[in-house]
Amino acid sequence: MQFYNEMAGDGGVREHYREFSAWLAQQTPDAIERKRMEADLTFRRVGITFAVYGDHAGTERLIPFDMIPRIIPAAEWALLQRGLVQRVRALNMFIDDVYHEQHIIRAGIIPAEQIYRNAQYRPEMQGIQVASDIYAHVAGIDIVRAGAGEFYVLEDNLRVPSGVSYMLEDRKMMMRLHPELFASHQIAPVEHYPDMLLDNLRSVAPTGVMDPTVVVMTPGMYNSAYFEHAFLAQQMGVELVEGKDLFVSNGAVFMRTTRGPKKVDVIYRRLDDDFLDPLAFRADSALGVPGLLSVYRAGRVTLANAIGTGVADDKSIYPYVPDIIRFYLSEEPVLNNVPTYQCRKPDELSYTLANLADLVVKEVHGAGGYGMLVGPASTAEQIEAFRARLLAHPEGYIAQPTLALSHCPTFVESGVAPRHIDLRPFVLSGKTISMVPGGLTRVALQEGSLVVNSSQGGGTKDTWVLES
Repeated sequence: MQFYNEMAGDGGVREHYREFSAWLAQQTPDAIERKRMEADLTFRRVGITFAVYGDHAGTERLIPFDMIPRIIPAAEWALLQRGLVQRVRALNMFIDDVYHEQHIIRAGIIPAEQIYRNAQYRPEMQGIQVASDIYAHVAGIDIVRAGAGEFYVLEDNLRVPSGVSYMLEDRKMMMRLHPELFASHQIAPVEHYPDMLLDNLRSVAPTGVMDPTVVVMTPGMYNSAYFEHAFLAQQMGVELVEGKDLFVSNGAVFMRTTRGPKKVDVIYRRLDDDFLDPLAFRADSALGVPGLLSVYRAGRVTLANAIGTGVADDKSIYPYVPDIIRFYLSEEPVLNNVPTYQCRKPDELSYTLANLADLVVKEVHGAGGYGMLVGPASTAEQIEAFRARLLAHPEGYIAQPTLALSHCPTFVESGVAPRHIDLRPFVLSGKTISMVPGGLTRVALQEGSLVVNSSQGGGTKDTWVLES
Protein backbone atom coordinates (compact mmCIF):
# COMPACT_ATOMS: atom_id res chain seq x y z
CA MET A 1 0.00 0.00 0.00
CA GLN A 2 1.39 3.40 -1.02
CA PHE A 3 1.20 6.21 1.54
CA TYR A 4 1.33 9.92 0.75
CA ASN A 5 4.35 11.47 2.46
CA GLU A 6 3.48 14.92 3.80
CA MET A 7 7.11 16.07 3.80
CA ALA A 8 8.66 14.47 0.72
CA GLY A 9 7.54 13.39 -2.75
CA ASP A 10 9.18 11.88 -5.80
CA GLY A 11 11.03 15.14 -6.38
CA GLY A 12 12.46 15.28 -2.88
CA VAL A 13 11.34 17.44 0.02
CA ARG A 14 8.12 19.31 -0.74
CA GLU A 15 8.48 23.06 -1.17
CA HIS A 16 6.53 24.01 1.97
CA TYR A 17 8.69 21.69 4.10
CA ARG A 18 12.13 22.61 2.72
CA GLU A 19 13.09 25.19 5.30
CA PHE A 20 11.91 23.04 8.18
CA SER A 21 13.60 19.94 6.73
CA ALA A 22 16.92 21.78 6.58
CA TRP A 23 16.48 22.84 10.22
CA LEU A 24 15.57 19.29 11.28
CA ALA A 25 18.67 17.85 9.60
CA GLN A 26 20.81 19.98 11.90
CA GLN A 27 19.18 18.69 15.10
CA THR A 28 20.77 15.85 17.06
CA PRO A 29 18.60 13.09 18.58
CA ASP A 30 19.77 14.13 22.04
CA ALA A 31 18.70 17.72 21.49
CA ILE A 32 15.25 16.66 20.29
CA GLU A 33 14.89 14.27 23.23
CA ARG A 34 15.71 17.06 25.68
CA LYS A 35 13.09 19.28 24.11
CA ARG A 36 10.55 16.48 24.23
CA MET A 37 11.21 15.92 27.93
CA GLU A 38 10.82 19.64 28.55
CA ALA A 39 7.47 19.57 26.75
CA ASP A 40 6.26 16.59 28.80
CA LEU A 41 7.26 18.23 32.07
CA THR A 42 5.52 21.46 31.12
CA PHE A 43 2.33 19.72 30.02
CA ARG A 44 2.25 17.71 33.23
CA ARG A 45 2.86 20.80 35.37
CA VAL A 46 0.06 22.71 33.63
CA GLY A 47 -2.23 19.68 33.96
CA ILE A 48 -2.79 18.98 30.26
CA THR A 49 -4.10 15.47 30.70
CA PHE A 50 -7.08 13.40 29.65
CA ALA A 51 -8.91 10.61 31.44
CA VAL A 52 -9.19 7.09 30.04
CA TYR A 53 -12.35 5.39 31.24
CA GLY A 54 -11.78 1.86 32.48
CA ASP A 55 -8.00 2.26 32.41
CA HIS A 56 -6.59 0.48 35.43
CA ALA A 57 -3.11 1.96 34.88
CA GLY A 58 -4.37 5.34 36.04
CA THR A 59 -7.13 7.69 35.09
CA GLU A 60 -4.97 10.60 33.94
CA ARG A 61 -2.55 10.52 31.01
CA LEU A 62 -0.55 12.98 28.99
CA ILE A 63 -1.33 13.04 25.31
CA PRO A 64 2.09 12.52 23.68
CA PHE A 65 3.25 15.64 21.85
CA ASP A 66 5.46 15.40 18.77
CA MET A 67 7.68 18.32 17.84
CA ILE A 68 7.73 17.74 14.09
CA PRO A 69 4.79 19.83 12.85
CA ARG A 70 2.31 19.04 10.15
CA ILE A 71 2.71 21.85 7.57
CA ILE A 72 -0.07 22.84 5.16
CA PRO A 73 0.58 25.30 2.31
CA ALA A 74 -1.78 28.24 1.83
CA ALA A 75 -3.41 26.90 -1.35
CA GLU A 76 -4.29 23.56 0.27
CA TRP A 77 -5.74 25.30 3.30
CA ALA A 78 -7.90 27.52 1.08
CA LEU A 79 -9.40 24.39 -0.49
CA LEU A 80 -9.99 22.78 2.91
CA GLN A 81 -11.57 25.90 4.33
CA ARG A 82 -13.94 26.25 1.38
CA GLY A 83 -15.02 22.63 1.74
CA LEU A 84 -15.42 22.82 5.51
CA VAL A 85 -17.55 25.97 5.40
CA GLN A 86 -19.73 24.39 2.72
CA ARG A 87 -20.16 21.17 4.68
CA VAL A 88 -20.99 22.78 8.03
CA ARG A 89 -23.45 25.20 6.42
CA ALA A 90 -25.29 22.31 4.78
CA LEU A 91 -25.30 20.23 7.97
CA ASN A 92 -26.83 23.09 9.95
CA MET A 93 -29.54 23.45 7.31
CA PHE A 94 -30.14 19.70 7.44
CA ILE A 95 -30.61 19.66 11.23
CA ASP A 96 -32.97 22.64 11.05
CA ASP A 97 -34.98 20.86 8.34
CA VAL A 98 -35.12 17.59 10.33
CA TYR A 99 -36.73 19.38 13.27
CA HIS A 100 -39.08 21.51 11.16
CA GLU A 101 -40.33 21.01 7.59
CA GLN A 102 -38.45 17.79 6.79
CA HIS A 103 -38.16 18.60 3.09
CA ILE A 104 -35.23 16.20 2.65
CA ILE A 105 -37.30 13.26 3.88
CA ARG A 106 -40.24 14.17 1.67
CA ALA A 107 -37.88 14.44 -1.30
CA GLY A 108 -36.73 10.86 -0.69
CA ILE A 109 -33.09 11.83 -0.22
CA ILE A 110 -32.85 10.18 3.20
CA PRO A 111 -35.21 7.41 4.37
CA ALA A 112 -37.41 8.53 7.26
CA GLU A 113 -36.33 5.62 9.45
CA GLN A 114 -32.71 6.80 9.24
CA ILE A 115 -33.84 9.92 11.08
CA TYR A 116 -36.53 8.70 13.45
CA ARG A 117 -34.67 5.57 14.52
CA ASN A 118 -31.41 7.42 14.92
CA ALA A 119 -30.23 7.23 18.53
CA GLN A 120 -29.33 10.94 18.38
CA TYR A 121 -32.72 12.12 17.10
CA ARG A 122 -34.52 14.14 19.79
CA PRO A 123 -38.29 14.41 19.17
CA GLU A 124 -38.38 17.01 21.97
CA MET A 125 -36.67 19.41 19.54
CA GLN A 126 -39.39 19.16 16.91
CA GLY A 127 -40.63 22.64 16.06
CA ILE A 128 -38.27 24.52 18.40
CA GLN A 129 -36.86 27.71 16.90
CA VAL A 130 -33.19 28.01 17.89
CA ALA A 131 -31.19 31.24 17.76
CA SER A 132 -30.12 32.16 14.19
CA ASP A 133 -31.18 28.64 13.07
CA ILE A 134 -27.75 27.41 14.19
CA TYR A 135 -27.44 23.96 15.74
CA ALA A 136 -23.75 23.06 15.39
CA HIS A 137 -22.09 26.19 16.77
CA VAL A 138 -18.80 24.30 17.13
CA ALA A 139 -17.95 21.51 14.66
CA GLY A 140 -14.84 19.35 14.55
CA ILE A 141 -14.53 17.80 11.10
CA ASP A 142 -12.00 14.98 10.79
CA ILE A 143 -9.97 15.18 7.57
CA VAL A 144 -7.59 12.58 6.17
CA ARG A 145 -5.35 12.55 3.15
CA ALA A 146 -5.07 9.32 1.22
CA GLY A 147 -4.08 7.86 -2.11
CA ALA A 148 -2.13 10.31 -4.23
CA GLY A 149 -2.85 13.11 -1.77
CA GLU A 150 -6.61 13.68 -2.00
CA PHE A 151 -8.40 15.01 1.08
CA TYR A 152 -11.42 13.14 2.46
CA VAL A 153 -13.82 13.85 5.29
CA LEU A 154 -13.66 10.87 7.63
CA GLU A 155 -16.14 12.02 10.26
CA ASP A 156 -18.33 14.93 11.33
CA ASN A 157 -18.25 15.77 15.06
CA LEU A 158 -21.16 18.05 15.87
CA ARG A 159 -22.22 17.16 19.42
CA VAL A 160 -19.46 18.16 21.84
CA PRO A 161 -16.29 18.04 19.71
CA SER A 162 -13.10 18.16 21.76
CA GLY A 163 -9.40 18.71 21.16
CA VAL A 164 -9.13 22.42 20.47
CA SER A 165 -7.23 23.02 23.73
CA TYR A 166 -4.49 20.69 22.48
CA MET A 167 -4.32 22.63 19.21
CA LEU A 168 -3.71 25.81 21.22
CA GLU A 169 -1.31 24.30 23.75
CA ASP A 170 0.71 22.54 21.05
CA ARG A 171 1.23 25.88 19.31
CA LYS A 172 2.20 27.57 22.56
CA MET A 173 4.69 24.76 23.26
CA MET A 174 6.30 24.95 19.81
CA MET A 175 6.71 28.71 20.11
CA ARG A 176 8.34 28.22 23.50
CA LEU A 177 10.70 25.43 22.44
CA HIS A 178 11.64 26.68 18.98
CA PRO A 179 10.99 30.41 18.55
CA GLU A 180 13.54 30.48 15.72
CA LEU A 181 11.17 28.44 13.53
CA PHE A 182 8.44 31.05 13.85
CA ALA A 183 10.90 33.74 12.84
CA SER A 184 11.78 31.88 9.65
CA HIS A 185 8.26 30.68 8.66
CA GLN A 186 5.12 32.69 7.96
CA ILE A 187 2.76 30.63 10.13
CA ALA A 188 -0.86 31.70 10.46
CA PRO A 189 -1.84 32.29 14.12
CA VAL A 190 -4.39 30.18 16.03
CA GLU A 191 -4.16 31.69 19.50
CA HIS A 192 -7.16 33.97 18.88
CA TYR A 193 -9.52 30.97 18.79
CA PRO A 194 -10.96 31.61 22.30
CA ASP A 195 -11.82 35.19 21.30
CA MET A 196 -13.49 33.93 18.13
CA LEU A 197 -15.40 31.31 20.12
CA LEU A 198 -16.65 33.87 22.64
CA ASP A 199 -17.70 36.29 19.88
CA ASN A 200 -19.46 33.43 18.14
CA LEU A 201 -21.34 32.38 21.29
CA ARG A 202 -22.34 35.95 22.10
CA SER A 203 -23.65 36.41 18.55
CA VAL A 204 -26.29 33.70 19.05
CA ALA A 205 -27.70 34.95 22.35
CA PRO A 206 -31.49 34.99 22.68
CA THR A 207 -33.31 37.79 20.88
CA GLY A 208 -33.12 41.12 22.68
CA VAL A 209 -30.14 40.26 24.89
CA MET A 210 -27.52 42.94 24.24
CA ASP A 211 -24.82 41.92 26.74
CA PRO A 212 -25.15 38.14 27.12
CA THR A 213 -23.69 36.14 29.97
CA VAL A 214 -21.88 33.07 28.61
CA VAL A 215 -20.83 30.03 30.66
CA VAL A 216 -19.06 26.74 29.92
CA MET A 217 -20.98 23.79 31.37
CA THR A 218 -18.95 20.72 32.30
CA PRO A 219 -19.96 17.32 33.68
CA GLY A 220 -17.19 17.78 36.23
CA MET A 221 -13.57 17.05 36.94
CA TYR A 222 -13.85 13.33 36.22
CA ASN A 223 -14.80 13.88 32.58
CA SER A 224 -12.08 12.90 30.09
CA ALA A 225 -12.00 16.41 28.59
CA TYR A 226 -12.26 18.39 31.84
CA PHE A 227 -8.93 20.11 31.24
CA GLU A 228 -10.31 21.52 28.00
CA HIS A 229 -13.52 22.73 29.63
CA ALA A 230 -11.59 24.62 32.30
CA PHE A 231 -9.05 25.87 29.78
CA LEU A 232 -11.64 27.34 27.41
CA ALA A 233 -13.60 28.98 30.22
CA GLN A 234 -10.41 30.58 31.52
CA GLN A 235 -9.29 31.68 28.06
CA MET A 236 -12.69 33.23 27.26
CA GLY A 237 -12.94 34.85 30.69
CA VAL A 238 -16.28 33.20 31.51
CA GLU A 239 -17.48 30.99 34.35
CA LEU A 240 -17.01 27.22 34.34
CA VAL A 241 -20.14 25.69 35.84
CA GLU A 242 -21.64 22.31 36.61
CA GLY A 243 -25.33 21.54 36.57
CA LYS A 244 -25.56 22.06 40.33
CA ASP A 245 -24.39 25.67 39.83
CA LEU A 246 -27.41 26.49 37.66
CA PHE A 247 -31.14 26.60 38.33
CA VAL A 248 -34.34 27.57 36.55
CA SER A 249 -36.62 30.27 37.93
CA ASN A 250 -39.33 32.46 36.36
CA GLY A 251 -38.68 31.01 32.90
CA ALA A 252 -34.94 31.73 32.86
CA VAL A 253 -31.65 30.04 33.77
CA PHE A 254 -29.63 31.48 36.63
CA MET A 255 -26.14 30.85 37.98
CA ARG A 256 -25.42 30.79 41.68
CA THR A 257 -22.75 33.34 42.60
CA THR A 258 -21.40 34.86 45.81
CA ARG A 259 -23.34 38.01 44.91
CA GLY A 260 -26.59 36.19 44.34
CA PRO A 261 -28.28 34.68 41.25
CA LYS A 262 -27.07 35.87 37.84
CA LYS A 263 -29.06 35.25 34.66
CA VAL A 264 -27.33 33.06 32.06
CA ASP A 265 -28.00 33.60 28.35
CA VAL A 266 -25.65 31.23 26.48
CA ILE A 267 -24.46 27.83 27.71
CA TYR A 268 -21.53 26.24 25.90
CA ARG A 269 -22.35 22.78 27.15
CA ARG A 270 -19.82 19.98 27.15
CA LEU A 271 -22.09 17.15 28.24
CA ASP A 272 -24.37 14.91 26.21
CA ASP A 273 -28.07 15.53 25.55
CA ASP A 274 -29.23 12.74 27.83
CA PHE A 275 -27.77 14.41 30.93
CA LEU A 276 -28.88 18.01 30.35
CA ASP A 277 -32.30 17.98 32.01
CA PRO A 278 -33.51 15.16 34.28
CA LEU A 279 -37.11 16.31 33.75
CA ALA A 280 -36.87 15.78 30.00
CA PHE A 281 -34.23 13.12 29.38
CA ARG A 282 -32.54 10.79 31.87
CA ALA A 283 -34.33 11.10 35.19
CA ASP A 284 -31.28 9.75 37.02
CA SER A 285 -28.95 12.48 35.75
CA ALA A 286 -27.30 14.47 38.51
CA LEU A 287 -25.30 16.49 35.99
CA GLY A 288 -28.04 18.57 34.41
CA VAL A 289 -30.44 21.37 35.26
CA PRO A 290 -34.09 20.51 35.98
CA GLY A 291 -36.32 22.56 33.70
CA LEU A 292 -33.55 23.60 31.28
CA LEU A 293 -35.42 22.27 28.24
CA SER A 294 -38.50 24.37 29.03
CA VAL A 295 -36.40 27.55 29.05
CA TYR A 296 -34.65 26.45 25.86
CA ARG A 297 -37.96 25.74 24.11
CA ALA A 298 -39.14 29.23 25.03
CA GLY A 299 -36.03 30.76 23.40
CA ARG A 300 -34.74 32.29 26.65
CA VAL A 301 -31.37 30.53 26.63
CA THR A 302 -29.05 29.33 23.88
CA LEU A 303 -27.36 25.94 24.10
CA ALA A 304 -24.23 25.38 22.08
CA ASN A 305 -24.30 22.94 20.56
CA ALA A 306 -28.06 22.55 20.25
CA ILE A 307 -29.90 19.55 21.63
CA GLY A 308 -30.39 16.93 18.91
CA THR A 309 -27.43 18.05 16.81
CA GLY A 310 -26.04 14.50 16.90
CA VAL A 311 -28.64 13.40 14.36
CA ALA A 312 -26.30 14.84 11.70
CA ASP A 313 -23.00 13.36 12.86
CA ASP A 314 -24.12 9.80 13.39
CA LYS A 315 -22.24 7.45 11.07
CA SER A 316 -25.53 6.23 9.59
CA ILE A 317 -26.09 9.76 8.20
CA TYR A 318 -22.49 10.26 7.05
CA PRO A 319 -22.99 8.49 3.66
CA TYR A 320 -25.75 10.98 2.81
CA VAL A 321 -23.77 14.18 3.44
CA PRO A 322 -22.77 14.71 -0.22
CA ASP A 323 -26.47 14.52 -1.14
CA ILE A 324 -27.30 16.84 1.78
CA ILE A 325 -24.90 19.42 0.31
CA ARG A 326 -26.44 19.09 -3.15
CA PHE A 327 -30.00 19.28 -1.76
CA TYR A 328 -29.62 22.42 0.36
CA LEU A 329 -26.89 24.34 -1.46
CA SER A 330 -27.26 23.14 -5.07
CA GLU A 331 -23.48 22.68 -5.13
CA GLU A 332 -21.14 19.78 -5.63
CA PRO A 333 -19.19 18.84 -2.49
CA VAL A 334 -15.74 20.40 -2.35
CA LEU A 335 -14.48 17.64 -0.06
CA ASN A 336 -15.30 14.01 -0.73
CA ASN A 337 -16.56 11.40 1.68
CA VAL A 338 -14.72 8.12 2.11
CA PRO A 339 -16.60 5.45 0.07
CA THR A 340 -18.97 3.83 2.55
CA TYR A 341 -21.02 0.63 2.65
CA GLN A 342 -24.22 0.70 4.69
CA CYS A 343 -24.55 -2.73 6.23
CA ARG A 344 -28.31 -2.30 6.66
CA LYS A 345 -28.52 -2.78 2.87
CA PRO A 346 -28.41 -6.52 2.01
CA ASP A 347 -26.11 -6.19 -1.00
CA GLU A 348 -23.66 -3.92 0.85
CA LEU A 349 -23.73 -6.24 3.86
CA SER A 350 -22.86 -9.17 1.59
CA TYR A 351 -19.91 -7.27 0.16
CA THR A 352 -18.74 -6.31 3.66
CA LEU A 353 -18.96 -9.87 4.95
CA ALA A 354 -17.01 -11.15 1.96
CA ASN A 355 -14.25 -8.57 2.43
CA LEU A 356 -13.93 -8.14 6.19
CA ALA A 357 -10.18 -8.73 6.11
CA ASP A 358 -9.73 -5.65 3.89
CA LEU A 359 -12.25 -3.22 5.38
CA VAL A 360 -12.70 -0.96 8.39
CA VAL A 361 -16.09 -1.61 10.02
CA LYS A 362 -17.52 0.94 12.47
CA GLU A 363 -20.50 1.11 14.79
CA VAL A 364 -22.84 3.85 13.58
CA HIS A 365 -23.10 5.24 17.11
CA GLY A 366 -19.48 4.54 18.08
CA ALA A 367 -16.75 7.08 18.82
CA GLY A 368 -13.19 7.35 20.04
CA GLY A 369 -11.89 4.42 18.03
CA TYR A 370 -13.98 1.93 20.00
CA GLY A 371 -16.36 -0.68 18.57
CA MET A 372 -14.58 -0.97 15.24
CA LEU A 373 -12.77 -3.60 13.22
CA VAL A 374 -9.66 -2.74 11.24
CA GLY A 375 -9.59 -5.79 8.99
CA PRO A 376 -5.94 -5.79 7.85
CA ALA A 377 -4.77 -5.42 11.47
CA SER A 378 -7.09 -8.09 12.92
CA THR A 379 -6.66 -11.80 13.52
CA ALA A 380 -8.87 -14.41 11.87
CA GLU A 381 -10.53 -14.98 15.26
CA GLN A 382 -11.30 -11.27 15.69
CA ILE A 383 -12.74 -11.07 12.19
CA GLU A 384 -15.04 -14.05 12.78
CA ALA A 385 -16.22 -12.62 16.10
CA PHE A 386 -17.04 -9.34 14.36
CA ARG A 387 -18.81 -11.23 11.57
CA ALA A 388 -21.23 -12.61 14.15
CA ARG A 389 -21.94 -9.10 15.47
CA LEU A 390 -22.57 -7.85 11.95
CA LEU A 391 -24.99 -10.66 11.17
CA ALA A 392 -26.87 -10.06 14.40
CA HIS A 393 -27.22 -6.27 13.95
CA PRO A 394 -26.26 -5.19 10.42
CA GLU A 395 -28.10 -1.88 10.76
CA GLY A 396 -25.65 -0.86 13.47
CA TYR A 397 -22.58 -0.77 11.21
CA ILE A 398 -20.99 0.86 8.20
CA ALA A 399 -17.86 -0.31 6.37
CA GLN A 400 -15.16 1.58 4.51
CA PRO A 401 -12.01 0.70 2.59
CA THR A 402 -8.83 0.72 4.65
CA LEU A 403 -7.43 4.09 3.66
CA ALA A 404 -3.75 4.58 2.99
CA LEU A 405 -3.55 7.52 5.40
CA SER A 406 -0.79 9.99 4.72
CA HIS A 407 2.16 9.96 7.04
CA CYS A 408 4.40 12.61 8.50
CA PRO A 409 7.88 12.30 10.04
CA THR A 410 7.50 11.81 13.79
CA PHE A 411 10.04 11.59 16.57
CA VAL A 412 9.73 8.11 18.17
CA GLU A 413 12.07 6.05 20.35
CA SER A 414 13.99 4.75 17.36
CA GLY A 415 14.45 8.24 15.93
CA VAL A 416 12.51 10.04 13.21
CA ALA A 417 10.07 7.71 11.47
CA PRO A 418 6.84 8.03 9.43
CA ARG A 419 3.56 7.82 11.34
CA HIS A 420 0.00 8.17 10.06
CA ILE A 421 -1.97 11.35 10.80
CA ASP A 422 -5.34 13.03 10.46
CA LEU A 423 -6.55 16.60 11.00
CA ARG A 424 -9.47 18.04 12.99
CA PRO A 425 -10.16 21.69 12.08
CA PHE A 426 -12.72 23.49 14.26
CA VAL A 427 -15.50 25.38 12.47
CA LEU A 428 -17.55 28.02 14.33
CA SER A 429 -21.09 28.87 13.19
CA GLY A 430 -22.95 31.95 14.37
CA LYS A 431 -23.87 35.08 12.46
CA THR A 432 -21.05 33.95 10.14
CA ILE A 433 -19.01 30.77 9.72
CA SER A 434 -15.39 31.18 10.77
CA MET A 435 -12.33 29.14 11.70
CA VAL A 436 -8.72 29.62 12.64
CA PRO A 437 -6.19 28.40 10.06
CA GLY A 438 -5.18 24.99 11.30
CA GLY A 439 -6.57 22.40 13.65
CA LEU A 440 -5.57 19.46 15.77
CA THR A 441 -3.27 17.02 13.98
CA ARG A 442 -3.46 13.61 15.62
CA VAL A 443 -0.77 11.00 15.00
CA ALA A 444 -0.85 7.22 15.39
CA LEU A 445 2.36 6.63 17.33
CA GLN A 446 2.37 2.85 17.02
CA GLU A 447 4.18 1.69 13.89
CA GLY A 448 1.72 0.73 11.17
CA SER A 449 -1.32 1.82 13.20
CA LEU A 450 -4.07 3.80 11.48
CA VAL A 451 -5.90 4.67 14.73
CA VAL A 452 -4.98 8.18 15.86
CA ASN A 453 -7.38 8.57 18.81
CA SER A 454 -5.74 9.57 22.09
CA SER A 455 -7.74 6.85 23.85
CA GLN A 456 -6.04 4.34 21.56
CA GLY A 457 -2.47 5.54 22.07
CA GLY A 458 -2.35 8.44 19.62
CA GLY A 459 -0.47 11.71 20.03
CA THR A 460 -0.69 15.25 18.65
CA LYS A 461 1.34 17.65 16.52
CA ASP A 462 1.26 21.38 15.96
CA THR A 463 -0.44 22.24 12.66
CA TRP A 464 1.14 25.01 10.62
CA VAL A 465 -0.80 26.73 7.88
CA LEU A 466 1.60 28.86 5.87
CA GLU A 467 0.33 32.33 5.02
CA SER A 468 2.03 32.41 1.62
